[in-house]
Amino acid sequence: MIPSDVLDQLATQAIELPSWAFGNSGTRFKVFSTPGTPRTVEEKIADAAEVHRLTGLAPSVALHIPWDKVDDYAALRSHAESLGVRLGTINSNTFQDDVYKFGSLTHVDEAVRRKAIDHHLECIAIMDATGSQDLKIWLADGTNYPGQGDLRGRQDRLADSLAQIYDRLTGDQRLVLEYKFFEPAFYHTDVPDWGTAYAQTAALGERAVVCLDTGHHAPGTNIEFIVAQLLRLGKLGSFDFNSRFYADDDLIVGAADPFQLFRILYEVIRGGGFGPDSTVAFMLDQCHNVEDKVPGQIRSVLNVQEMTARALLVDTDALAKAQESGDVLGANGILMDAFYTDVRPGLATWRESRGLPADPMAAYAASGYQTRIESERVGGTQAGWGA
Repeated sequence: MIPSDVLDQLATQAIELPSWAFGNSGTRFKVFSTPGTPRTVEEKIADAAEVHRLTGLAPSVALHIPWDKVDDYAALRSHAESLGVRLGTINSNTFQDDVYKFGSLTHVDEAVRRKAIDHHLECIAIMDATGSQDLKIWLADGTNYPGQGDLRGRQDRLADSLAQIYDRLTGDQRLVLEYKFFEPAFYHTDVPDWGTAYAQTAALGERAVVCLDTGHHAPGTNIEFIVAQLLRLGKLGSFDFNSRFYADDDLIVGAADPFQLFRILYEVIRGGGFGPDSTVAFMLDQCHNVEDKVPGQIRSVLNVQEMTARALLVDTDALAKAQESGDVLGANGILMDAFYTDVRPGLATWRESRGLPADPMAAYAASGYQTRIESERVGGTQAGWGA
């Protein structure tokens, strides 16, 4: 039985879907083609809308530029709204053009930096048309060998580039800087950790915040501590939820370590990062290589919902008393009791009360949607990495 106050809080949950999750993806050696893959951004949005229809959890879709470029963004916005979803975060791309081989916003060549900055200004113009709030920046910038680049100089150039982008924001638009400790650079990455992302965004202003990707950390990193610290500092802007076992980060969130996801979400809730008054955005950032894409996204948002429900079940008063009294095992047991609570039956009943299927995964399998898109989406070029 899930308490009514917990269900009321869950009713406010929204998890943004990435358009690229519905395209073809794979390993570094092969991008796999699958039947029914979208050929256009409109078809990606239709798949995202199907996830939202069955779960009630995914009311917005993030776009990636230039992968999702269109001539008329107002029309694309209307298309999304006609399907019951809206357009969300705009993600920039400065990691595929040849000119960015040695960096983009950190490049030593002013002309290359100008090209990268102008791309971000174009993204902000798209935000103006789509009504999007967040510009998310992830950089592949870095070096492979000691001495290859001036580490401090690259940070200085990054700060200058970000400032020019930040100055273009209007209204409630935000710059969201993502970090990743390696890949594709092997020696150093220009934004490798939360501290670097924090330092750069703190220098910009209050509308610059940090994106925490749950797969972008070294093994053994205490991610929930980073969550707590960024919330404490008022700089946690968004999550990219995914999972990884070794060194990549595109698996379904919660697949590798459900307990870690629970611990992260507990700190989110404890720090005020969840609920209608929070400015922290939840988003998936996953590519489905061997599983079907739409059910992969359904499973992902359900995993986040289930672990949020468990985190909301923590008896915070009892936990505080145990912590204050030095009751080590008692405090740990309170967390474990919430984690081991099976919330799935209660969530199934609650979904039905809201007009949603009790089991969205089964509902999708029975809907015929997968068969329909496989028969209809024939011809054209399937969307995928770089498309």
